[in-house]
Amino acid sequence: MNHITEITRRDIIALFRNGYKDYNFLDGSYKVHYNYFGRLPEIEFLRKSYPLDKMPSNDPKFDNAQEDIWQHTVNNDDWTSDWIFTDDRFELRKGSDIIWLKFLCAVFHPENREEAGHWKEYLDKINNLIRIDGYELYESEKISDRAVYSWRKLTIEEIAHKGFLPFSLRHKSSIESKSLKLPTISKRLRTEIINLFNQYNETQYRTDETNWNYSITSKEAVIEDLRAYYTPKAFDEITKNYSETTDLDSFVMSNFPHCVFDAIELFVCLNNHNNFVDEINFILRKNGYPYKLLGGKFESEKIDVQIKEIAKEPGLRELIEQAMTRYRRSDLADKQIAVEKLWDAFERLKTYYGSGKQKSASAERVVNEIAKGEENYRSLFNEEFQKLTQIGNSFRIRHHEIDKIEIADNDYYDYFFQRCFVLINLALKYLK
Repeated sequence: MNHITEITRRDIIALFRNGYKDYNFLDGSYKVHYNYFGRLPEIEFLRKSYPLDKMPSNDPKFDNAQEDIWQHTVNNDDWTSDWIFTDDRFELRKGSDIIWLKFLCAVFHPENREEAGHWKEYLDKINNLIRIDGYELYESEKISDRAVYSWRKLTIEEIAHKGFLPFSLRHKSSIESKSLKLPTISKRLRTEIINLFNQYNETQYRTDETNWNYSITSKEAVIEDLRAYYTPKAFDEITKNYSETTDLDSFVMSNFPHCVFDAIELFVCLNNHNNFVDEINFILRKNGYPYKLLGGKFESEKIDVQIKEIAKEPGLRELIEQAMTRYRRSDLADKQIAVEKLWDAFERLKTYYGSGKQKSASAERVVNEIAKGEENYRSLFNEEFQKLTQIGNSFRIRHHEIDKIEIADNDYYDYFFQRCFVLINLALKYLK
């Protein structure tokens, strides 16, 4: 089901088509515009995300989309600048939310965007539009110290609040129903978090409701900001009850894990240091805690499966590692890419002992080695290889294959990933 409305799509298209007006004291009113293809030629940008040479042409004089796009945007230049948004081949007008969100992530990818252009202003405006419909773009990683953006679905609580909510309130219903159970945070990890707070404990300047200016430390500000959401409390070992506290150290040392997450997220809002985020994620990973701070919010790492016998073949190894990295982030966009990469790895696995005309014989040898020559298991694993191949051919595992069955539920990506991963992981233990 699509949540990005026709109104939102129209507004995003209008933003790319017409730009917007801004104002400053020196220049007065001025026009801001940013091309969706950024620093790249338009056709090069599209070629990175779509198999243009395999997509149909709308012009009968040409064999594929790549040829007719070049003809009408480069050679003749007779298409309007916003042609892509009304071209049904790209599904941006009436396609699924996923298609739109992947397109936007590509627009703001550091390999594509024009760093000197107004991409950040466009990102902020588009985020304001899609948040109303329940999504947001967020910084999920860095390449050459430049932000890479993914997308995630907002919780019901976030959509209703129409603004930032700390972790415990974003997931309030899940926490209360106990469908979300966070692992215990050890005293050692809590101490390391407090030490990191102390390292970045800067002076904040604020103004109260009477316009009185005052200074406050970052740690004091976190407690002050928490009061906007709930009364900060800490467990008292003497009374065996939770009591109100004004001390952030006590709040972190003697509280529920989701409250510790609240404190960290609010601290990041006050001190948006990349080093702080990197360091908090490092100490979480070092302590084996399966959550990560991404775009100012905590996300589950989901799984941390280690392949004991990783393939020696570099291409296969790279695909598996890319799939695992994406899947651990738990974001839906990353899960979709993870499933796509893993299916590419599955196809490459079949060619482990030979490609082209040898592919069938290679796949048969892979199955025989997993089965160790035992006929019952050979039949079992051969059937599983065939079934996964059928899934890849029938369902829209790869986003550019528009003639496949849409994956109708986000949780199905977990099913597809884990089913395929289990078979690949098993196979790698037996390949010579």
